[in-house]
Amino acid sequence: MPLTPQSIFQKAHDAGASDVHLVVGSPVVFRIDGVLREQGKEKLTAGAVESFVKSVLGANAFQRLKTEREIDASYELCTGIRLRVNCHFERGHLGLAARIIPNEIPTLQQIGFSEEMLKLLDLPDGLLLVTGPTGAGKSTTMASIIKHIRSARAVNVVTLEDPVEFIQLTGKGLIRQRELGEDFLSFAEALKRVLRQDPNIIMVGEMRDLETIAAALTLAETGHLVIATLHTPNAVQTVDRIIDVFPPHQQPQIRTQLSFSLRAIFAQRLLPKEGGGRIALRELLINTPAVGNIIRENRVQEMKSVLQAGWSLGMFTFEQDAKRLLKEKLISKETYEWVAGS
Repeated sequence: MPLTPQSIFQKAHDAGASDVHLVVGSPVVFRIDGVLREQGKEKLTAGAVESFVKSVLGANAFQRLKTEREIDASYELCTGIRLRVNCHFERGHLGLAARIIPNEIPTLQQIGFSEEMLKLLDLPDGLLLVTGPTGAGKSTTMASIIKHIRSARAVNVVTLEDPVEFIQLTGKGLIRQRELGEDFLSFAEALKRVLRQDPNIIMVGEMRDLETIAAALTLAETGHLVIATLHTPNAVQTVDRIIDVFPPHQQPQIRTQLSFSLRAIFAQRLLPKEGGGRIALRELLINTPAVGNIIRENRVQEMKSVLQAGWSLGMFTFEQDAKRLLKEKLISKETYEWVAGS
């Protein structure tokens, strides 16, 4: 198998892989249905990986990589297959990890959104968070949310992404998809200026730091719907993470802001699906008056109980969702027991 982006990425797409890994001293590795699978036995040399990375990035971005030691980029094959690529150094050698972006943005029904979750997308303002670890399908969920909203109503959407992944080609109204490094220089700075672009909806690819979180909260208070992601494992830890990133003297103000601007948290992870593939397991926290009081009064430890008892309001925990998936025969009993015990 020739070591070129066209050949490797096309083969990965055809094999149903989600990710491609190139590491010096190891064969090419694909992640298929969550499992790492070596592609042959031939180990990659430093020269082969460097040549591959240069082909993916181009001359200018490759020079940036050598200076900054790590870079994110998007890449598109002549067949239209798109990838999100991270190039980096490891023990002095270049390495690459690429995520294959599906050609079609799935509908929210196809990725398992409940009616309660769909209703939340009709909200005109506030903060909606999609959370989960790396590789949990957050980007797909975000893209499906934007696609769903734009199919229903004419809105002006501005997305801030690193890099742009799914290209939103159809829908009502307008959409501007802006890429970090190409179209803006920092999330925080772009959020400060985004109001001049007359948005209804602002999508933030990742709330990485205090300035970005603060700007997103402020925008959510000013009549805009802000949809953002965080690398947090569940709803309760998401609330803790947002508050804890601020210094102690600011935390009371942030609790108040969050208690009024937060609309819901969609936490998710991916599980092995019966019959092959993977399926999303979710947890949904809706900001009811009780949840808002808990956030304001710094009683976050009580939120799990509210979440467990909130079924009648549309909320559910990971374990409750796992029971549903088991009942519908979408996951195995072993997978359910792993979720229940984690």
